[in-house]
Amino acid sequence: MTNKNKHVALILGGLSSEREVSLSSGNAVHKALLELGYTVTPIDMGRDVALKLAEIKPDVVYNALHGTYGEDGCLQGLLEIMSIPYTHSGVMASAIAMDKQQAKHVFEAVGIQCCEGFEATNIEILNGTVDKKIARPYVIKPVAEGSSVGVHIMLPGSNQILSAEDLGKTTRFLVEKFIPGKELSVAVMDSGPLGVIELKPMDGFYDYTNKYTDGKTLHLLPAEIPADIYEKAMHNAYLAHKTLGCRGISRSDFRYDQEGDGKIYMLEINTHPGFTPLSLVPEIAGYKGISFKDLVQYLIDGAKCGE
Repeated sequence: MTNKNKHVALILGGLSSEREVSLSSGNAVHKALLELGYTVTPIDMGRDVALKLAEIKPDVVYNALHGTYGEDGCLQGLLEIMSIPYTHSGVMASAIAMDKQQAKHVFEAVGIQCCEGFEATNIEILNGTVDKKIARPYVIKPVAEGSSVGVHIMLPGSNQILSAEDLGKTTRFLVEKFIPGKELSVAVMDSGPLGVIELKPMDGFYDYTNKYTDGKTLHLLPAEIPADIYEKAMHNAYLAHKTLGCRGISRSDFRYDQEGDGKIYMLEINTHPGFTPLSLVPEIAGYKGISFKDLVQYLIDGAKCGE
């Protein structure tokens, strides 16, 4: 079947807090799919997504969703039931990767160093229990969100207290020791890691605003770190990808404590890295000579049902 005769359902938008990021990724992917010659039907995912898919009967689904329902195994499970091949990771890898606490257990079991920490409820954060269990500075982040949504850095020597409004509707949080140093990210394809990029926000940390606002963060590619640390980041990112059984592409994030213990710490793995104009995987792939369209084609070629 030629590209021209292949019908791709592009699922984007969705119901999560990362909806706007997904729309940006999806629009860029839509343009690439058309340039590659595919017949494309965009679907802004709602609770009627199964009905829409049954109606148009695509040959393959390109999953451009981020966050809840699209990245956590939910959509993947639906597509398995409907026997529609889809891009990116399968049900189990997606579900585990989305749950940062469960993913940490897997990573630590294969020797990947993660940040010291524990899971806490919103009630434990609000009533001060967390401050009694870990010294500041520490990081609070939702167990199952991406794009740094809902991340708070609790600084020492301050009266910083989080409110119910700060925490929103989330009830499960990961509390981790804050690791000073450099923010690193590694792009991975099934064949191996592509490279390490360093992110230097102009102000604050690499939060939602600094990720998706042009000019807010300096991207250093390749990362300006010692060769052994560079190789360690590459190795751990690929090990995480393979251990979870990820498919297609992934992106792993690290902190490098260059002025402290000199170690790198795994923060999380992302099975649906962004494809926005400021996204890291396309940038790292481009540095290796892999174009945006090449990446999209690669994901379509690897689309399937089953893990």
